[in-house]
Amino acid sequence: MDRGTVGSANRGRLQVEVRTEGHSEVVKPAGELDHHTADLLRAPLEEALAQGRARLVIDCSQLEFCDSTGLNVLLGARLKAEAAGGGVHLAGMLPVVARVFEITGAEAVFTLHDSLEEALSD
Repeated sequence: MDRGTVGSANRGRLQVEVRTEGHSEVVKPAGELDHHTADLLRAPLEEALAQGRARLVIDCSQLEFCDSTGLNVLLGARLKAEAAGGGVHLAGMLPVVARVFEITGAEAVFTLHDSLEEALSD
């Protein structure tokens, strides 16, 4: 089920698609995830968790930038998902985004996958 794109005045900077695939909620942010756009990702993640979808797969293949605010959104979702018996899986990160996770050490607390297909088959 495709819930479309979440948007606001910052719509051109970050678009988020959400769909349910099997036992996973697939969330696909495209663009820049930062202080100004973080709520565009936070809202669908929290909605998925509120609906009992605790296995979140974030398709990062079109995420071009992620700052500390964006990282905190993902870390917060991870804590809530794990408390509900699930987790957050990050798939297909571009090198520029992967570097942020590497520098901060956040890569150690997420399950990382090379592709969305790999994350969904896990």
